[in-house]
Amino acid sequence: MESVVKSPVMLYTEQTPNPEALKYVTNRLLYRGIADFREKDLASEWSPMANSLMELPYVKSVYFNNNYVTVTKEMNYDWTEIMLKLKEYIKEYVENDGEVVKEGFAEFWDAQTAQSNALQFSGEDGEIARKVKELIDMYVKPAVEMDGGNIEFKAFDKGRVFVTMQGSCSGCPSSTVTLKAGIEGMLKRMVPEVSEVVQEME
Repeated sequence: MESVVKSPVMLYTEQTPNPEALKYVTNRLLYRGIADFREKDLASEWSPMANSLMELPYVKSVYFNNNYVTVTKEMNYDWTEIMLKLKEYIKEYVENDGEVVKEGFAEFWDAQTAQSNALQFSGEDGEIARKVKELIDMYVKPAVEMDGGNIEFKAFDKGRVFVTMQGSCSGCPSSTVTLKAGIEGMLKRMVPEVSEVVQEME
């Protein structure tokens, strides 16, 4: 049986609007879908890669989406000191076929979100909530993903749209501006019932 020659792991970095977060893009699929690890406990349970990255003193949180990982650093470190170290670390991890996210995480995550989803699409606001979620998924998500982050619709209540920001968007100074100027403006135009967009902290 012939041994399969693997293509080398290519890795490059992309800036994100959040000065504390950097996007590391690879030519491999890291994880199909989205996996957001802000707490060490969740990472140690579900993601060997996020867990090992969070062992590094300068890594605060780790976010996977298909072929990239967004790393948010601790405030007291400078990217010039750690950017290349992280790049080497990630490259080596991927080259050695290290496990990124454990089997079953998607189901676990879906179960978590399903509980909150059950509440949000009931009653007369349910139709509005569904429409708002579709607009966010169609127009906002792709742009936010380009920046190494994610936005999730959480709820619609009395005119207020609640969302959470993940990846580079979490804790990013410009995400508030994006929310208020961009997303809120668009939703108000397209769904008159919307009065404001509020970011929920997870």
